Amino acid sequence: MKIRIGRLIKSLGPLMAGFLLLLIAAPIAAQDHSQHARPTTTTNTAKPSTSQQNQPMLESLQDVPQVEISPEQQKLIGVKTVKAALMPMKKNIRTIGRVETDESRQATVNAKIEGWIEKLYVDKTGSYVKKGAKLAEIYSPELVATQQELLTALQWTRETATSPVDGNKTSASDLNNMMVRDAAATLEAARQRLILWDISAAQIKRIEAMGKPVRTLTLYAPVTGYVTQKMVVAGMRVMPGEKMFDIADLSSLWVIADIYEYELPFIKVGNQATITLAYLPGVEMMSRIDYIYSSLSAETRTIKVRLKIANRNNQLKPQMFGNVEIRVNLGHKLVIPESAVMDTGRSMVVYVDLGNGAFGPREIRTGIRTDGNVEVLRGLKNGEKVVAAANFLVDSEAQLKGVKPLPSR
Repeated sequence: MKIRIGRLIKSLGPLMAGFLLLLIAAPIAAQDHSQHARPTTTTNTAKPSTSQQNQPMLESLQDVPQVEISPEQQKLIGVKTVKAALMPMKKNIRTIGRVETDESRQATVNAKIEGWIEKLYVDKTGSYVKKGAKLAEIYSPELVATQQELLTALQWTRETATSPVDGNKTSASDLNNMMVRDAAATLEAARQRLILWDISAAQIKRIEAMGKPVRTLTLYAPVTGYVTQKMVVAGMRVMPGEKMFDIADLSSLWVIADIYEYELPFIKVGNQATITLAYLPGVEMMSRIDYIYSSLSAETRTIKVRLKIANRNNQLKPQMFGNVEIRVNLGHKLVIPESAVMDTGRSMVVYVDLGNGAFGPREIRTGIRTDGNVEVLRGLKNGEKVVAAANFLVDSEAQLKGVKPLPSR
């Protein structure tokens, strides 16, 4: 083999001979090194060095996302920090309210008997009447007949009570007692019928004392207030169940306000509210939520709340509109300025001051927003500083350096 290689080298030129020698020498050298003894692998039971122990800690510190901005740069771009603090939060809910009549102070006067209006004491809508005042007089043939029946039964009762007993005393006495009972029952039935027709006990006594029926029935106001509706005129025929008057006491009114669905969790019965009207500039009326209605409007996604308000000097009128401001105390919450929170579309991010010019982005979970502050539910602790001004510039610097916030836990 060596002879053949030697002849080949002599036949080639000097340049080609050198190149061929390099090709032959390379695998031979590799073969020689491969035959060297390899070191025996042994288990190292020695403790790691101090630098090896500190290596995981240094890596964990380096894994914390942060961006460094020198104090001079902070002053130049206007960076300001604010501490997260526990503070009492209050929410003001502003809405529009409508003045309405208090339903508990309304009354309707209906006809309970067929007849004709012979006289009207209240002849126009808006008249002010007091409880017990005369409203109208109704003539009814049926009413006259019932009064006559009452007088006849009364006379019969008196006669049977004073009639002498003749003949067989036992049988006559029993017959007389039976007649007295029948007369008394007929008299009581006539009285009850008149009472059901809104004839008072005083009127019935007057009829019995006069001994003759009254031609017309007088209707009286059941409550004090204003006549909001008058459905009858003089000479008009009325039927049983027909509405004649609506009377409303306007000394106390309701204010009905609409609350949006997302504000409903803050509303409770007893919440204090301030009501103002353009009709009374500079006047603030205090009230409280009296009732929260149970149904939600599908069209406006609002729910109605009711407030009671005193109508002093009769200044307020039903169907007026006013501004309603409801104050809600939410208790002490961990809050930061709303300007410190950056909404990325997927999460809420703040930049926490880590000291020595370092700022770290952190995801947080927010809650209630009110008066320029936002509640922090998770992600921050009381006393930690966050960037509240020029945080978008800090964020730009972080984006350029590829610093991303860690997801919240």
